[in-house]
Amino acid sequence: MSKRKEKSISQPGSCKRPRQEYTEEHSDESDEETESLSSVASSVSSLSAVEEVGIIESIQLKNFMCHSMLGPFQFGSNLNFVTGSNGSGKSSVLTALIVGLGGKAGATNRGPSLKAFIRDGQTSADISITLRNQGRDAFKPDVYGGSIIVNHHINLDGSRSYRLKSKTGTLISSKKEELVGILDHFNIQVDNPMSILTQEMSKHFLQSKNEGDKYKFFMKATQLEQMREDYSFIMETKENTRIRVEQGVERLRELKQLYFEKREHYKSIVFVNEMQNHLEDLKHQMAWALIGEMEKELQLIKEGIRAEEGNVEKTVQKLEECQLKVKEAEEKYKALQEKLLTISGEARALHPQYVSLKVDIQARRKAVSEAELLYNRFKTELKHLGKHHEQLCKRIEELKSSANQISEPHKFGREKKIAHLREQLKAFRDEEIMIGQQGDQIQQAICKLKEELVRCRREDCAAEQALDAKQKRLRELKDSKTNILKRFGSHLPAFLEAVEAAYKQGCFKHKPVGPLGAFIHVKDAELTLAVESCLKGLVHAFCCDNLRDERTLQQLMLKYYPSGFRPQIIVNKFQDEVHDVRQSEVDHPEFPSVLTALEIDHVVVANCLIDVRNIEKILLIKSSCKAREVMQFNQPPRNCREAFTAEGDQVFETQYYSCDVVRSKFLSTDAEAEISLLEKEIANRKAQLGASQQRLSLIGNEIKQNECHLYDHQQHKKELQIKIRITSAEIANLENKEEHQSVDIRALEDEVEENKGKMESVTEYMQQLSIKTKELKDILQVAEKKFEEIKEKIHQVEEITVPIKDELNQADSELENSKDYLQHYEDRQKEHLACIERYKQLLAVKEKELEEKMAQARQICSERIEVSRTVKSLDAEMNRLRETINSETDHHESREAIVQ
Repeated sequence: MSKRKEKSISQPGSCKRPRQEYTEEHSDESDEETESLSSVASSVSSLSAVEEVGIIESIQLKNFMCHSMLGPFQFGSNLNFVTGSNGSGKSSVLTALIVGLGGKAGATNRGPSLKAFIRDGQTSADISITLRNQGRDAFKPDVYGGSIIVNHHINLDGSRSYRLKSKTGTLISSKKEELVGILDHFNIQVDNPMSILTQEMSKHFLQSKNEGDKYKFFMKATQLEQMREDYSFIMETKENTRIRVEQGVERLRELKQLYFEKREHYKSIVFVNEMQNHLEDLKHQMAWALIGEMEKELQLIKEGIRAEEGNVEKTVQKLEECQLKVKEAEEKYKALQEKLLTISGEARALHPQYVSLKVDIQARRKAVSEAELLYNRFKTELKHLGKHHEQLCKRIEELKSSANQISEPHKFGREKKIAHLREQLKAFRDEEIMIGQQGDQIQQAICKLKEELVRCRREDCAAEQALDAKQKRLRELKDSKTNILKRFGSHLPAFLEAVEAAYKQGCFKHKPVGPLGAFIHVKDAELTLAVESCLKGLVHAFCCDNLRDERTLQQLMLKYYPSGFRPQIIVNKFQDEVHDVRQSEVDHPEFPSVLTALEIDHVVVANCLIDVRNIEKILLIKSSCKAREVMQFNQPPRNCREAFTAEGDQVFETQYYSCDVVRSKFLSTDAEAEISLLEKEIANRKAQLGASQQRLSLIGNEIKQNECHLYDHQQHKKELQIKIRITSAEIANLENKEEHQSVDIRALEDEVEENKGKMESVTEYMQQLSIKTKELKDILQVAEKKFEEIKEKIHQVEEITVPIKDELNQADSELENSKDYLQHYEDRQKEHLACIERYKQLLAVKEKELEEKMAQARQICSERIEVSRTVKSLDAEMNRLRETINSETDHHESREAIVQ
């Protein structure tokens, strides 16, 4: 960073090109490590006063990086070393030196912006650097003295300010240009790696294996690159100077030629007094001819006033007739409304009774259901008691029949048989477990196959729907080759014909405009999908001037559009000129807005898209990477809300939405290419459907085979379960034979008697419930009959209201039409009255103007002249004379001008 010794460069006031500065704004913040501060405030070995300029004498930091106050550091005149542990401030001093002398934040590799250097919790940071300014190469020594103090203030918003002071502390300048001049004079280059080599730059230099990077480093460090640019600038200036000299020589030749022409004209000058005198006579005639024509104009204005007054009388008569019709329509509407209110009042009067009966019926039905449910419960309980009674009786009989004891040999044989049966039972149960596990495995396989079958069928159905949609689209595209409107739907031409017919019949005040996509043409075919993604459903939309036209268009759409597919209708006042969006539109030097990328055939369509979609504020950027860079990495352009890419992706400042559509459907101009693509896609879809059908058939066969195996296992399992039950029953029967004698027969007989008592009480309660249920059903039947009568009455009232409502709607339509006609004639009356007022004002102005013109005419010519010629013919002759006089004057010029 020591000053350059070349005298031609270090001379103050020498012509220099602007210094180049780093524009890099992004770098990663590295850890605080020891950096080498080389050549900072160094000087050559000679200590003469001539060379002691640009040396850094001291530096002081306040609230900079992690230091609240660092310094001041006093540096020597020769080589200086800054040492210390991590965090002591070595990197802060080097960073402050770069930033304080005007370097960019990116050149420090310490932060993305200047505000990153402000200490946490503080609002600003200050850097003070003192440069030596002594000797014959000093910069403005009479102003700054022996030292220059550079105070650099950094604000929290990233802005910076400079204060350049003299050695005594006097403020000299606050402009950065002054600092740049000082640095150029001292040849201090904060962005030159030979002056300041940061840690990141040294790593890059040492680790880079690219010879080109090292050569660029050499060119920049030795200033050869700037010399090359200076040389190019000098050669360009030389070429411009040569061109200007050649132009001067050519101009000199032209001036000589002009001199000879003027000399010839001077010799041939003739006077045009006679034509000027004749022009004066024509001016006199013109003055009085204007008076005559103005008098004729006044007469025409008076006749116009009389005609408009007659029109006002006719309009007043029509207005009275319309007022009478409106009054009659209002009375009719009011009468029908009162009648409808009366009938509706009857229906409302029946409604509370209807509701109460409905609630009563629901309660009674609930009571009947509860009674029947209770009856069925007792019936089930009685059945259970009966079965229990039979089992008790059977058990008593068995106990009575087995009176003899079993012999010992017979008992031994029974135990042996029980052991054999237990072994069989265990074998049966093991086999049952194995069969069950195999069945579970088969069942799981069947479930998986069925799930796959359902998924395949669902995919097959979706593929068929997609195929149908593509085939329908293909038909529409083929039809659009003969009629472009069919691209928006095969029904659209017939619908537009119906709209045209309705407009001719006077059903619309202004003919609706649509679909909007038919009036739009994209200038760049690559942006077609982007525009269609931006507009979405608006390409099918229609635009109406007023709400009445909207209602009429909705009624027409019901005949041509299926339910749920009616396009959007936008009500927007029709205008003759496109909105002026120069203040609100986005202006980008590289990318167009949607408005500028479109050719719109109709003014109403352009205004509608501006009002509804704000197309003047949306950018179209072909590349998604470039779109992210413009909208998200940097500040979006002024007035820009969003952007769309060529793939149809939507880009906001903080969000990015991808588009599922791969090509345009409605705005594309290449129908043949789209037809070809659709035909290929349809063929591929059909092939996929065929393969899917084969897969479905294989899965179905596999499911049937597994179901057969599962059925066989289930049958085998049932057989095993029957064997297990039989074997278990035999074992239980053999084991229970020993207990017959121990059972108390008397206890069983008592239980039989108790069970009989329960059965009798349940039977009696069931009879009571049956009687109560019948009574509830009778009451319910009566309530339902009464409810049906009330319901029928309400239905009859509603049937009566239907024709009254139709009449009321018709009366409302007639009233609306009458009001429209009334408004029309009121507007016409206002127009006629306004026209009369304008005529009267114009008459007053013309009369006043006539008086002024009369006075002017008398000043030009005191006596009135009767002129038979028209003002137009006089004006034409006067213009011809003026052109002749001017031509002669221009051709010959005046003697004084030629002499000059």
